[in-house]
Amino acid sequence: MSLAPHPETGSAPLPPEPRPDSTPLPGARPGRDPERAIKRGPRRQSAEAVAATQRDRLFDGLVHEVAARGYDNARVTDICGAAGVTRPAFYALFAGKEDAFLATYRHGTAVLLRLMDDAYAGAGPDWTTAARAALRTLLEVLASVPAFARMALVEIDAAGPAARDERDLLLSRFHRFFHPARPRSPLSPEEDDLLVTTVVAGIYGTLRLRVSQGRTAELPRLLPVLTYAMTAPFLGPGAGDRAARAADAGGPGVTAPCAVDPARPARGDD
Repeated sequence: MSLAPHPETGSAPLPPEPRPDSTPLPGARPGRDPERAIKRGPRRQSAEAVAATQRDRLFDGLVHEVAARGYDNARVTDICGAAGVTRPAFYALFAGKEDAFLATYRHGTAVLLRLMDDAYAGAGPDWTTAARAALRTLLEVLASVPAFARMALVEIDAAGPAARDERDLLLSRFHRFFHPARPRSPLSPEEDDLLVTTVVAGIYGTLRLRVSQGRTAELPRLLPVLTYAMTAPFLGPGAGDRAARAADAGGPGVTAPCAVDPARPARGDD
């Protein structure tokens, strides 16, 4: 398989990505994971398989280095060292640090959204229950992989305009958890859409603040108040309070940072 340069970045394109629900969240493993060692000798892996393994290790290495050093201070050399991948191999996959950051962010948020989709769909037809399940998954998965949480919520601000555009696109995708099952607010359709945007932005800002303060492990504790913030504008304060109390009751945690059910198609982006 020949890899021609990407027309925009000039770098070789990534090999076909594994489905986002078949791999852990970037940063959940060390880049130098011995289980992903490149096989040598007569049974060595194909060039495509080697490139895919190197890419995944670089995803993990980048998350850990950016979380530890900050985007500006994390050098390509550091990322390669954390992943156990050479600089020539890095540049065969990415045009540079920004390109690698964007690819890691897109891949990681695809995994996160699939996890939330699965939780939302598996919670049943009641919108309040489904929305709370998706929100709980978001909080607990981010808490379980704090390096990704910092890279994706905090350091993305330093990664340039393209990264911030990706962040804005992600926030628009969170609207899928508000449509079409939830009750409408008493506002006009245009104002109702703006209300959803406001709720999403408020939740995101709260998470970013906690992560920037080094309090990522506390994110699951925010479930009751964020459930209220997510539901009360549409259901009213009484129903929002009941939803928050149900969230406070707890239950089995979401601990695996890896999405499941690879056979089921992903939900479309709303």
